[in-house]
Amino acid sequence: MRGVIIHAAKDLRIDEIAEPALTPTEVRVRVAAGGICGSDLHYYHHGGFGTIRVQEPMALGHEFAGTVIETGSAVTGIAAGTRAAVNPSRACGICRFCAEGMQNQCLDMRFMGSAMRRPHVQGGFRETVVVDQSQIVSLPEGLSMAQAALAEPLAVCLHAARQGGPLLGRSVLVTGAGPIGALCVQVARLAGAVQVVVTDVADAPLAVARRIGADSTINVLSEPGGLAEFCTDKGHFDVLFEASGNPAALVPALETVRPGGVIVQLGLGGDMTLPTNLIVAKELQLRGTFRFHQEFAQAVAVMASGQIDVSPLITATLPFARATEAFELASDRSQSMKVQLDFTGEPA
Repeated sequence: MRGVIIHAAKDLRIDEIAEPALTPTEVRVRVAAGGICGSDLHYYHHGGFGTIRVQEPMALGHEFAGTVIETGSAVTGIAAGTRAAVNPSRACGICRFCAEGMQNQCLDMRFMGSAMRRPHVQGGFRETVVVDQSQIVSLPEGLSMAQAALAEPLAVCLHAARQGGPLLGRSVLVTGAGPIGALCVQVARLAGAVQVVVTDVADAPLAVARRIGADSTINVLSEPGGLAEFCTDKGHFDVLFEASGNPAALVPALETVRPGGVIVQLGLGGDMTLPTNLIVAKELQLRGTFRFHQEFAQAVAVMASGQIDVSPLITATLPFARATEAFELASDRSQSMKVQLDFTGEPA
């Protein structure tokens, strides 16, 4: 089979690779659609992120969906022909965090398309993949493969909303209008937020945010004082979802959060220097959020029910053989929100 394989920064190839054998509890999936994520772009542009670097050829991709074509001898409840979203997280199930129901903090996590382990965990940008049966979430009729491939980033945002606490009747600020920020808008609306404001430094993603439910948007580059109205009387917003990973977005936004408000940090951009005095004086609650677990199946459910429509986020779909072109397009925020790869040659 063929896969989209990263060898080093800017060295992305369509390689012929071997198909692994099935163990009794695994299934083989023919991939249909896969979305390019920010971490995929870090591998493409920089060969990794932080201290993590690609040490061996690795298939990228952890947002994908497809059809089960073969099942292991001990697999139950899943048959060939099952349309599925594939959860890229495979927790060990036995470490102390798994035992406590914190599988996203698993000490022996295998996350697809990640160079954190040696050998690397191969990703989903392959014509077929082999995964454990526990990673399969079947799709109802009417939910496309392209939509299902967005289950992973939606699950990230559902977990972030859990970290943020009850949102019913709350006012919410989202900083960073990329795919994660945009999905946070939809999740906040689903959870009952009465006001959602979004900031970014580019107009194109802000336009998408307005289209999918934001009350208002602010380009903080062209409107540097745009948040001023929300800073009076110690701040306005109950919850801040920081999705940019940029301290230039987070620090000014803290002024807009009311005393006792919650900041949920989704974006990863390295260490930050924060105004500790402000955080202490306003009794702000700064919370991290990392991946997901049960939220993956929930993401499929809310898409299937029509409560969240992720389709407006998909701005382009290219054949996987044109992966380099797709990665370059995905890197251009003026043109792209979410770029997907098509592994079928047919509409997803």
